[in-house]
Amino acid sequence: MTQSSRRPVPRFNGLLMTTVVAALCVALPVLVVVSFVITGVSDAWNHLLETLLGRYALNSLLLSTLVATGVVILGVPAAWIISFYRFKGRGILSWLLLLPMAYPAYILAYTYTGVLDYSGPILTTMREISAPAWAMDPLLNIRSLPGAAIMLSLVLYPYVYLLARAAFMDQSANLMEAAYTLGQSRSRVFMRIVIPMARPAIAAGTLLAVMETLADFGTVQFFGVQTFTTGIVRTYYGFGDTVGAAQLSTLLLGCVFFLVIFEKSSRSRVRYYSDRLRKLNQTSVTLGGWRQSVAQLLCVLPVCFGFLLPTGILLYWAFFFAELQSMWNLIVSSFFLAGFASLLIVCVALIICYANRLYPSTWLNYATTFVGLGYALPGVVVAIGVLIPFGAFDRGFSELLRPFGVEPSLWLSGTLIALVFAYLVRFLTVATGNLTSGLSRVRPSIDQSGRLLGLSQMGVVRKLHIPLIRGSVFTALLVCFVDILKELPATLILRPFDFNTLAVKAYELAGDERLIDAAVPSLCIVLVGLLPVVWLNRSVTRE
Repeated sequence: MTQSSRRPVPRFNGLLMTTVVAALCVALPVLVVVSFVITGVSDAWNHLLETLLGRYALNSLLLSTLVATGVVILGVPAAWIISFYRFKGRGILSWLLLLPMAYPAYILAYTYTGVLDYSGPILTTMREISAPAWAMDPLLNIRSLPGAAIMLSLVLYPYVYLLARAAFMDQSANLMEAAYTLGQSRSRVFMRIVIPMARPAIAAGTLLAVMETLADFGTVQFFGVQTFTTGIVRTYYGFGDTVGAAQLSTLLLGCVFFLVIFEKSSRSRVRYYSDRLRKLNQTSVTLGGWRQSVAQLLCVLPVCFGFLLPTGILLYWAFFFAELQSMWNLIVSSFFLAGFASLLIVCVALIICYANRLYPSTWLNYATTFVGLGYALPGVVVAIGVLIPFGAFDRGFSELLRPFGVEPSLWLSGTLIALVFAYLVRFLTVATGNLTSGLSRVRPSIDQSGRLLGLSQMGVVRKLHIPLIRGSVFTALLVCFVDILKELPATLILRPFDFNTLAVKAYELAGDERLIDAAVPSLCIVLVGLLPVVWLNRSVTRE
């Protein structure tokens, strides 16, 4: 039995080779960026160290702290109310709380700025009625670090809400009832039993939100908050210093890995168990009167400010004020790019997952785990890590062809090849996670039966596995498609000069202070982003 479970790995196999190549592809941007810390010499590094680096670090830390606090304040109470209490509207609110996930934070920032800016309707009306200055000052500070933290918290709290809700609903009601018999109040039970039991889930959701905050570029750039991401782009474009941008990227990369390691180490020291005799949601309390109104209000506020209000504003601008010229070509190019890249990513992920299924081994597991690190990399770090080696290839290839009279050109960098490669590095783990979950439910006898019938390895995948796990394949395609459609920094840096996407167009229009005209591309991104949210809600609400 032991010998049969340890199947020998063939010397040459397409599945294994593809897995290794995928791991090397993900490793390339990381290794390139980190190598410049050792070998690179930056002309602007001393200037950054003396003037800007401290500001980048402090602003990134403050922004992450504020967002972590905000997502916990918004997500945990909502998860607790939905999990433990019954009241009117609970069913619809349970999935409405997920809708802000469809919004990229930068689109929310554009929308609220258009309303709360100095020339916006609210402040204009307040000036006309001679409102006092103390009432107008908070609105004037929307383009600030706290304003960016509010925007990010409104779109990222569903991470905490989802994981906390799952943890609450999985807890045992027996523990709570035992605490009640010992004289503990409901609030003390919540703080001393329920929250500690759900702490790993809350910490994981908060970590995801902080990582997204560190990776954000559009919001902080638009609000003028100097963080690591804006510093990297500024160093690359403003100073023309590739080495300095790579070194800043390494610092940001170190922050991300520190967060991951810190969260995992903190969870490894504590274990939480539940007897599962009765789930928490099986003993839900029915609310009425003012308690019901308070519960409804706490759940409605995040949805209202995170989705309903900005969507209404975007629809109003799009139908009555925005210019609709040449938007069709933009939609087609964005959807084509996202669709092609998603198909490529899912195909590579299928090969990697099937290789792990056929040839389980320690080194292959490590390679696949390394592939999963790509999603932890901020888009701006991936873009710099891709641009440096591709640019070096372009220069070397142009020099090689110069004797033949061929003019220097951008063979890889500045083309869709570089952009799709960056998407592959960034989002491959999204596809592998979904497909691994699907393949784990397929019995190994299916593979053996297919091979006995004369199918090749890829024939088994194509004719047997894909039909059996079509739900996981569709989910992987959908999530990758939407993530690519929303991706801004990597697309902004690596896109060809004559190529635009919805995200880049919205960013450019907002940068020109044409916030109303940015409503149409923003609305397209949000509407498409609703698809995976609705799909996710179907699986979450099956209690």
